[in-house]
Amino acid sequence: MKLNYKNTVLIGFAFFSICAFWQLYDSLIPLMLKNAFSLGDTVSGLIMASDNILALFLLPFFGTLSDRTHTRIGRRMPFILGGTLVAAAAMLLLPMAESMRHFGFFTAALFLTLTAMGTYRSPAVALMPDITPKPLRSRANAVINLMGAIGGIVSLLLIRLFLKSGSSSEHALLFGTVAAVMLISAAILFFTVNENKLAEALSDKEPDQAESIGKASSDKDDKLPPAVKKSLFFLLSSVALWYMAYNAVTTAFSKYAQSYLGLADGSFADPLMIAMATAIVTYIPAGALASRFGRKKCILAGVLLMILPFSAMIFVRTYSNILIPFFLLVGIGWAIINVNSYPMAVELASGNKTGKYTGYYYTFSMAAQIITPVLSGFFLEHVGYHTLFPYAALFMALAFCTMLFVKHGDNREIPAPADQTET
Repeated sequence: MKLNYKNTVLIGFAFFSICAFWQLYDSLIPLMLKNAFSLGDTVSGLIMASDNILALFLLPFFGTLSDRTHTRIGRRMPFILGGTLVAAAAMLLLPMAESMRHFGFFTAALFLTLTAMGTYRSPAVALMPDITPKPLRSRANAVINLMGAIGGIVSLLLIRLFLKSGSSSEHALLFGTVAAVMLISAAILFFTVNENKLAEALSDKEPDQAESIGKASSDKDDKLPPAVKKSLFFLLSSVALWYMAYNAVTTAFSKYAQSYLGLADGSFADPLMIAMATAIVTYIPAGALASRFGRKKCILAGVLLMILPFSAMIFVRTYSNILIPFFLLVGIGWAIINVNSYPMAVELASGNKTGKYTGYYYTFSMAAQIITPVLSGFFLEHVGYHTLFPYAALFMALAFCTMLFVKHGDNREIPAPADQTET
């Protein structure tokens, strides 16, 4: 059984565009809130959490809705195309509102942009398991995450290139360029991927990919046995905890670098690019390692690899080359975690419920990202910026503990027919 890398790369353009947007969002919106509207870190954290509050409702809803959708272009494609188009248009209003110093206009534009992004994230991610056999999902998810990391790096490179003074005109150039990247990505996906054809080809080879543990339940009630439900709970709890850690760092690092490490320009993007570049070269090997050692063991190793640099960063007071090995480890650890955690969640889903379980996965990750900008922002503002990395290390350690209780969702090999060589 072999993974069709070409098709996987092509469907990865959806996640490429998503990550390009979110990297720009995480990097620029906190600075715009602070510099253009003079908001404190706690209030800024509340606004940064708004996307996750919306996603908490939108992602499971649109994931489940896409499960039930059947169109000429597929189940997921209508949401991906429509959401990308609206988001690309709405995000252009953000620097316009900033230049006007009109906070009401800014929040309205932000709400429209985030709503549009929320309509298609779950369908975009669910497209991968729709066309990929379960034993190959870690490898496929490695490719998807690699595409996402490239999207993030594209945004960081643009920031590094164009962000000099932090003016609204620079922001307009950045948002416009990323919007164009998103539209091009959606066009590539639409014109190269026949979603219905690929899904039908998989169903012909594997009529029912549901795990034996889930076969006792019908699709109608979709209930899991208690032991499996417990594993799902601890897995999703782990997802929430490591997002509490990682999102605190990515959301606040631009401010942390300027206020605590003494940087004055867009060079704060360098350590983040190092982490993403490292993740890119790690994704494919991480998928292969999971096939050999299992997803759970790989995830635990990835969490440990992130605890180490987060703990070490506590002792860094100024920007220097010492950040390079730290962020290298962050990139490796985050890649290993992400390659394997999402496939573990959808491993528990029947073949036609991947959108729903994708919604579960993102509900917990987004819930964490609702809490962490506010909670970490409170500590940054009222205790000090030195609290950022102790905060991140603590939540990563808690994620390691909860992950130990996950007993289901690991790799389950499905024997391939003698003539099956590619999916």
